[in-house]
Amino acid sequence: MDISLMITVIAAFATPMILARFNIKLLPTSVAEIIVGIIIGKSCLNLVHIDSILTNMSTFGVILLLFLSGMEIDFSLFKKNNAPLTKLEQKQADDTPKITPVQVAVLAYALSFAAAFALAFLFKFTGLFTNVLLATILFSTIALGVVISVLKENELLSRPLGQTILLIAVLGEIVPLLSLTIYSSVVAGRGSQIWLIGLLFIAGAMIFRHFRWFFPALSKFNKSTTQIDMRLSFAVIITLVVLAEHVGAENILGAFVAGIVIKLLSPSESTQQKLDAIGYGFLIPFFFILTGVKLDIPSLLADPKTIVLIPLFFLAFVLAKLPAFFGLRLRFKRQNAMAGAILSGTTITLVLAVLTVAEDLKVITSQQSGAFLIAGILTCLFGPLCFNRLLSSEPEDMKKTTVHIIGANLVTINATERLNSDWYDVSIYTHKQENYDTYRYKGNVSLLTSIDPKDLIDSSVFDTDILVLGYTDPQMNVNLALKAKEYGVKRVICELENTDPQSMSEMDHKLASAGVETLNIFDTNVGLMSAVIETPSTLQMITGNSRLYEVVVNNAKFDGIEVSQIPFVENITISRIFRNGKAISPHGSTQIRLGDHILFSCDKDIMPRLRAVLSKMNE
Repeated sequence: MDISLMITVIAAFATPMILARFNIKLLPTSVAEIIVGIIIGKSCLNLVHIDSILTNMSTFGVILLLFLSGMEIDFSLFKKNNAPLTKLEQKQADDTPKITPVQVAVLAYALSFAAAFALAFLFKFTGLFTNVLLATILFSTIALGVVISVLKENELLSRPLGQTILLIAVLGEIVPLLSLTIYSSVVAGRGSQIWLIGLLFIAGAMIFRHFRWFFPALSKFNKSTTQIDMRLSFAVIITLVVLAEHVGAENILGAFVAGIVIKLLSPSESTQQKLDAIGYGFLIPFFFILTGVKLDIPSLLADPKTIVLIPLFFLAFVLAKLPAFFGLRLRFKRQNAMAGAILSGTTITLVLAVLTVAEDLKVITSQQSGAFLIAGILTCLFGPLCFNRLLSSEPEDMKKTTVHIIGANLVTINATERLNSDWYDVSIYTHKQENYDTYRYKGNVSLLTSIDPKDLIDSSVFDTDILVLGYTDPQMNVNLALKAKEYGVKRVICELENTDPQSMSEMDHKLASAGVETLNIFDTNVGLMSAVIETPSTLQMITGNSRLYEVVVNNAKFDGIEVSQIPFVENITISRIFRNGKAISPHGSTQIRLGDHILFSCDKDIMPRLRAVLSKMNE
């Protein structure tokens, strides 16, 4: 084993530790690894000397990097929902902007690509960099991994703005990668064989077709000693990488297509985690660190032209993406459109791959390559910083959960007073004049002229996120609940009271089939009475300041963290975690997962803050 290999491995381990120790969040790990490589490489300490082993590790690293980039594409964003819309969904669709995130992203990236070509031509005109096609490819790239991490940090991946920026970043990897493949084939004298690249995509499609069954059936034949999911993944990677090289394409295109194929096969979360561990935990750091090792900063700065090129390339990376503002502006407010355009100027991952190919083709000098690389590093600092400063909430991000309650009585009025006004927008309806006169001063109570479902639809009573049927007449509640589900209300809660067991069973079955949640007052009182007898503190927990709550984990930032790391954990008591319908008794090292329902007790002033953190959609 070579000492350079040992130093590189130690550097790969130390880099994230240093970032965590000094709480450096602005600097992406990949950029930090390049900087560490510069320090231990020929620019500073000259401790690492690249040999065949390190070269191969770096090659495997860039292949895994592009493979995992392909796996990061969320293809559901491109899908059209062919299921028929409910009446409520149709009404909501009519009220939303007509232009979709996909349309905005395609237009925004098309404008950016045109700007990249114009800037590349300007560099040729001035004589600073004469390769127009290569410059266009470089200026049009976007660092998908960096963009995703910034969007996750700001909890935007489930929001229209985040989805649109993510789609722009996806195009910023796919289009330059395909362009690079065509460009390298032509430069290498294989232009007449470009059509062979189609075989790569045909092979990917055939692998997808023949292995669609694989991951759903994985548990039947997978063992810890075989790790068959890893074997398939690397079989696909190596097959498509070798095929790409044989048809005249770049190996990174084969790796990228392999990532897309595995993503479409819908691997389990554990498989994705293992691939991330092999890639980001072992091989990919070699690529970034050795990129920094090879960079000779003193030689670059000794060349006056290179000193000029670094800020000019940086400006070109940023300016090429600014036209995306006009596409984003069609759907989002000015400030966020500019923030998204600037974040799209962040680039490093594919720039490194393009520069590697360009150096192999001898179409770029080491000084020019170094200038592009340093400019790319600067965008990774500038883009996220400006995005975080400019970002503000869109009106659709600040929408509260609407709750409509039909039936004004002591129970419904007092229940609404306990709901947090920062989270819920509550309206109560009744068609009884005496109830309206009694309770209209205690809440947002409206008088209905009719309880007929058609009239309720016309008056927008069913236009809500949650509908609660709180009348004392169970049959009326059941009828309204079924009509509401038919209309398209997502959550319907139906109260059933004073109903004989046989009728109750029939109603429960009918409501459960329709997806309606039922609340049986008799069963609730019986359960509460027995709970109070067995556990006297139950009543205090329900009625006092410290109450029992439930929160659903939707924030991807907390997927996989331990219970002991949950925010405000010192102020809450977690009793159960429900995962896929099964109860888990948690302890400090229990890992939470997306979709977990956490049942906990705490003071009522803690609950809104914890819910704001855990339940915010970010996946």
